[in-house]
Amino acid sequence: QVQLVESGGGLVQAGGSLRLSCVASGSIFRTDLMGWYRQAPGKQRELVAAITSGGSTNYADSVKGRFTISRDNAKNTVYLQMHSLTPKDTAVYYCNVHRPLGGEFWGQGSQVTVSS
Repeated sequence: QVQLVESGGGLVQAGGSLRLSCVASGSIFRTDLMGWYRQAPGKQRELVAAITSGGSTNYADSVKGRFTISRDNAKNTVYLQMHSLTPKDTAVYYCNVHRPLGGEFWGQGSQVTVSS
C-alpha cells in the first residue's frame, strides 16, 4: 500500500510560481510512474505531468514550458514546479502513483488558486 501526502498549494497571483511536493510512504518500485493530475470545478480530472524513475517526463500541452516535474527516488518524492501561473491553472492538484503491475494511488489533493 502506498500513501501520498502533498504540500505546497495555495493562493498566488497570475504570473506567479508555486511548487508542489508529494511524499510517498510504503514501497515505491522503479517501474512506478509518479505524476500530477488536476481537477478544476465542473471539469474532469486531467493529467498534468508524469515522470518515470529514470527521469522521462510527459506533460500536458497546456503546461509545457511552464511546469517542471521532478522526482527524488531516494526520498520517494515527486515535485511539480509551476511558473507563469494563470487563472486557468486553478484546480485541485492530485499526486498519483501508477503501478503497471497493478495499483493506482492518489493523494488527498492540494488546492491551487491563481488570482487575476
